Amino acid sequence: MQSGQADMTTIEARLQAVRARIATAAAACSREAADISLLAVSKTWPADRVEAAATAGQRAFGENYVQEAVGKIDTLAALGLEWHFIGPLQSNKSREVATRFDWIHSVDRLKLAQRLSAQRGDGQAPLNVCVQVNISGEASKSGVPPAEALALARAVHALPGLRLRGLMGVPEPTDDTTLQRRRFATLREILTTLQAEGLPVDTLSMGMSHDLEAAIAEGATIVRVGTAIFGERDYPPPSTT
Repeated sequence: MQSGQADMTTIEARLQAVRARIATAAAACSREAADISLLAVSKTWPADRVEAAATAGQRAFGENYVQEAVGKIDTLAALGLEWHFIGPLQSNKSREVATRFDWIHSVDRLKLAQRLSAQRGDGQAPLNVCVQVNISGEASKSGVPPAEALALARAVHALPGLRLRGLMGVPEPTDDTTLQRRRFATLREILTTLQAEGLPVDTLSMGMSHDLEAAIAEGATIVRVGTAIFGERDYPPPSTT
């Protein structure tokens, strides 16, 4: 088997394994697997790996680096894929995200939301937005403090060209499932607060390769999985966002 075919077969098998994990985790907490979307995190991986995943039925892909992502979006335009920006974004690099992506999960300040709103094309559907919340309080992590999430969500909801969808969080890495669930429960509780305030939110973007089961148990609607699909990354990411 040629290396390209091997890569495709491996990615297809890994996708099947991740989908099985999602189904098992959903059943364990009496949820429907169909209510949980898989976002394949393809950052640092070349377009041919994304194409292999798309051939295996994956439609939504998450990227962290603007220039790298735009290259893949252009290369794979004919496939009609859904693109999500999930990394920290500098305000001065927001235009490509505003015009080229379907979702952004990492809005953590009003200035960025305002730029995305102004830059979204008039003929485009609204950009789907998740407010990123720093659910573990780490200084190294992006995201608003939980106490500020409601105010930012209200502001995003009021902006034209954007569609507030919900919340995203990245807790500290840990094998402690109790702590994993506590962090994800914090995000779920904030979403409940937003809904009680009348905001039309339906999305919890949380959970990755190592903790998706805990995230699903606490209500995740999108899990962001990279390593379990594409393997361990063996080269450094681009230096620019």
